[in-house]
Amino acid sequence: NMVMSFRVSDLQMLLGFVGRSKSGLKHELVTRALQLVQFDCSPEVFKKIKELYETRYAKKSSEVAQPQPQQHRSPEALSIHSSYDRGSTVARTSISTTNIDYPALYGKYLNGLGRLPPKVAKPEVRLVKLPFYTTLDELLKPTELVPQNNEKLQESPCIFALTPRQVELIRNSRDLQPGVKSVQVVLRICYTDTSSPQEDQYPPNIAVKVNHSYCSVPGYYPSNKPGVEPKRPCRPINLTHLMYLSAATNRITITWGNYGKSYSVGLYLVRQMTSAELLQRLKTIGIKHPELCKALVKEKLRLDPDSEIATTGVRVSLICPLVKMRLSVPCRAETCAHLQCFDAVFYLQMNEKKPTWMCPVCDKPAPYDQLIIDGLLSKILTECEDADEIEYLVDGSWCPIRAEKERSCSPQCPILVLGSSDVNGLLPTPNGNGENGKATADVVDLTLDSSSSEEEEEEDEEDDDDDEGPQPKRRCSYEKGLVSAC
Repeated sequence: NMVMSFRVSDLQMLLGFVGRSKSGLKHELVTRALQLVQFDCSPEVFKKIKELYETRYAKKSSEVAQPQPQQHRSPEALSIHSSYDRGSTVARTSISTTNIDYPALYGKYLNGLGRLPPKVAKPEVRLVKLPFYTTLDELLKPTELVPQNNEKLQESPCIFALTPRQVELIRNSRDLQPGVKSVQVVLRICYTDTSSPQEDQYPPNIAVKVNHSYCSVPGYYPSNKPGVEPKRPCRPINLTHLMYLSAATNRITITWGNYGKSYSVGLYLVRQMTSAELLQRLKTIGIKHPELCKALVKEKLRLDPDSEIATTGVRVSLICPLVKMRLSVPCRAETCAHLQCFDAVFYLQMNEKKPTWMCPVCDKPAPYDQLIIDGLLSKILTECEDADEIEYLVDGSWCPIRAEKERSCSPQCPILVLGSSDVNGLLPTPNGNGENGKATADVVDLTLDSSSSEEEEEEDEEDDDDDEGPQPKRRCSYEKGLVSAC
């Protein structure tokens, strides 16, 4: 409160007392002085602040019976403190870290950048919405990381405290897994670009320190392709397990590489969702009526007068392209041009582990907000259980496509049947006569071992004289029967 009420001359005297730069606009001087109070407020500095404050208001305090230092604040000070000093009638006369409302005051300051209300509204950096995170509170708006010197490695500090309500939300939240709460304080980093909502992007050489411990940052995904560098998954960084869940202030220090690109950071209190919760929400609000899906099929197969090829039907597989299993919850993005669906259960589980939100059919973006459940295909899955593929027709109807089953034959002792019923009475049985005076077809068992007969033939050939010439070929019994019949 004392520092915020100082004029430019007082701020310059204070900064000069500690050897800091005295040049710049007033809001820059205020920012440096506040940073001095946050991190380097020694007894000497506190004594100097109190001395400057008392010197400035000594005469006015003597004229007023009940001094109200709030009346002497600058408009800037009033605008900043209106969020946390509203309703108070007596100004604080000392700077106590236990009494200052850090979320309202110091949450606006990061690495020496004053977040004073601008005279002209400028577009702010916005971060994209993440399906697996529901924002409860914004602890620090996206604030640009500004290098303090020419060094490649920079440090940017931030101090804030959680309100009792926020602490209660974290403590009472359920456990996603041991040590991980569903309500979390997360740090998000993105490019400083106000043209559109930004995705999370990490600066090089990033390290995050919460109070006295370093927080783990997601590592790099290994790359299986030669010559392709591994990528780091840019996700919100969970700081909850390293924070003080009390009225104590928390200090966050971000170490980052200064290589030309500008980054902004923000702090949020979020509730992390699971894939099962997102699936339930999709089933509640994301089902497309079967009649609407049927109309879409008709539109796809509508005859185009400019086209020389008429499409009479389109095939759709009932197998999920992700896991090669039968679909259970068929879904696709509303922006997709195809009728083929993928399974919502596995799609959400996959993006929970590694968020890409890309359609496995057409390889185009398929974000959660654009997913729909195909009501027509869901109905078909319950009615058609013995087919893995269907065909949509031009009138919106459908028919199953069943694969032809292969003819099965006995795996044991395959037999070859010679002859047919057309030659009844012509072919003799092995005994010479068929039943009821009719001849039957000979059956030749191809699985019998013929090695014994071949050995006998070889022995006969060795016994015969070479001059007699080659032996005549033997005829099978069925050949003899055919000859005699002829």
